[in-house]
Amino acid sequence: MAETGTVPLAGRREWIGLAVLTLPTMVAMLDLNVVILALPHLGAALRAGSSEQLWITDIYGFLIAGFLVTMGRLGDRIGYRRLFRPCPCIVPVRWVLPGPDRVSP
Repeated sequence: MAETGTVPLAGRREWIGLAVLTLPTMVAMLDLNVVILALPHLGAALRAGSSEQLWITDIYGFLIAGFLVTMGRLGDRIGYRRLFRPCPCIVPVRWVLPGPDRVSP
């Protein structure tokens, strides 16, 4: 037991928990940076002005927030383990498969 006035140091389990909790935030920030870097090309392709380009970045944030709330509620209903267990298999497969814009006619 720790003495009065001293704080126990974080162990390995706490550091792993911190890494697991901060990884999604880091991925979301990386995604937002990709959107910001692609914004000039998106604006040129869509012939969007500065106001429309601002909406592109804002809508991305709104979608992330909406999915966060929706997935939180879904996790409450069906359980977080059942919700997130297939994710490590689905996400890499989706990255490898071509999207509709990459399919040649």
